[in-house]
Amino acid sequence: MSHQLPRENNFEVTSLEELAPMADYSLMNSLNCDPDATPDGVDFRPRQVFSGHYVPVRPTPIETPEYVAHSEGLFRELNFADSLAQFADFIRMFSGDLSLVPEPMSKVGWACGYALSIYGTEYVQQCPFQTGNGYGDGRAISVLEAVINGRRWEMQLKGGGRTPYCRGADGRAVLRSSVREFLAQEHMHALGVPTSRSLSLYVSKTEKVRRPWYSEGSHSRDPDQLISEPVAISTRVAPSFIRVGQLELFGRRARKQEHPGAPEELEQLVLHLIDREYNGVIDQTLATPTKIVMLARAFRSRLASLVANWIRVGYCQGNFNSDNCAAGGFTLDYGPFGFCEVFEPFYQPWTGGGQHFSFLNQPVAAEWNFKSFCSALQPLLNAHEDELAELEEIQEGFPEVMQAELQKMWAAKLGLDAFDAGLFRELMMLMTQTPVDYTVFFRELSSIPDDIGPIEKSFYRSLNQAGGADTDALLKRWSEWLAEWKSRIGIDGDGPGSSGSQFREELSRSMKLVNPKYTMREWFVVPAYQRAADGDYRPLRALQDVLTQPYAEQSNAVEARYYRLKPSELFDLGGFSHYSCSS
Repeated sequence: MSHQLPRENNFEVTSLEELAPMADYSLMNSLNCDPDATPDGVDFRPRQVFSGHYVPVRPTPIETPEYVAHSEGLFRELNFADSLAQFADFIRMFSGDLSLVPEPMSKVGWACGYALSIYGTEYVQQCPFQTGNGYGDGRAISVLEAVINGRRWEMQLKGGGRTPYCRGADGRAVLRSSVREFLAQEHMHALGVPTSRSLSLYVSKTEKVRRPWYSEGSHSRDPDQLISEPVAISTRVAPSFIRVGQLELFGRRARKQEHPGAPEELEQLVLHLIDREYNGVIDQTLATPTKIVMLARAFRSRLASLVANWIRVGYCQGNFNSDNCAAGGFTLDYGPFGFCEVFEPFYQPWTGGGQHFSFLNQPVAAEWNFKSFCSALQPLLNAHEDELAELEEIQEGFPEVMQAELQKMWAAKLGLDAFDAGLFRELMMLMTQTPVDYTVFFRELSSIPDDIGPIEKSFYRSLNQAGGADTDALLKRWSEWLAEWKSRIGIDGDGPGSSGSQFREELSRSMKLVNPKYTMREWFVVPAYQRAADGDYRPLRALQDVLTQPYAEQSNAVEARYYRLKPSELFDLGGFSHYSCSS
């Protein structure tokens, strides 16, 4: 990597033996284990889990693991030496083999159950037992909780093998999807969007699984062939992996009195969430009902800010169910996600998704997830009328909070002191009708151009060459909009000296901190994971370097390669413009 980040202190972890004393398994130590679980973690068949917060599970190691990449940025935050990523014991642990980890590290990991709601409606069909008691972490196994530099981190293997929640699947992730998630998490962090993080990525040199995917040049909406792909394990890191769906599961059990300890288990989980994700925000000495009200208000704020940030950088979650919504208020579970290139309000990269989870519908999806969150908390407040009324008020206030975050975000993207509805509405129409590249347009606008020439770099069709009354009218509208926008930001007239060059430069600089230059375009990622499947990891690491500096201008060579519009031949191409969730 070309850019260096400072370490938090001079101490550097160079082995698992040095990491081991930092292990601290708060979830397993303070919450309830499934009473039907096997202590040794050999628990790989789908089954119903009726109670308990977690199931001990032993990960299934991938065969002959090989180092692919690690996050230099996260390693520095954790004070890990870069060499640790290629240390044999580290590779063994984070490719699924816990058998030789040093004490007090656990030789068994854990998986958790959760519920699934889509727009506030709970579904149980995804559970093989049609009860909702078999749905949860089907191939995500947490293997470590550690307190490092005073912060708690949980490390979870994606593709770590079967769990009781695997629903009959193989528990594996393939290199293709693992590369996408590995790159996306660190890209989002660099963009300033709250997210789980990427620690490391290892691939098996011998183990493969078959997945449906697209044949070369296919324009099919759904995969049209079965291919054999290398198995990989990526490790994602977060303060916790508690989902809204998890709270829902325990809220449902308490509401329906599914077992005598259900209300207590719900309360334990909620207090654990507060301790893990809201410590320092919520006073631990307060009474539980007060804590719950404060939790709802804090999560509402985080969730609204998160979704506004998604839209700011062009990110579409694709499948924003309650089980893909982290209760800590960060981006979780990079499955069928994508970054908007050609601006389309209803952009949706996932073939299995719908308009309800599309790009500019994400605020509505978030509102429904927040309703599910509040509904899960209600059983704990049934005996507390005042707090229950507060919770209801907080829930009903979500749209207003969300709207305020969106308006603040759009104003920042446009360099405005305050949101201007008319200016924004006309811009959305122009961006859609032209159409424009979302990232390139806002980056070019951030340079505060004198005329529309520079922003035409973002146009997917040349209006000057097209001619005709309609295109002439569109060009005229663009020029008028630009002039109106410059008037609103306090830059009138043309030329570099208008309204003061220093003011102009400062405004441009601040806009460029909001509008990234580089984004994770799928057509950059495809060749990276294709080459990685052949054992060449250099393109992946080069792309990783670009994506972890998204606001920097970077070199001329990087700009020429990565700051450009999507080629026309890639439109509607399976695996490039749309993709299934076969990961």
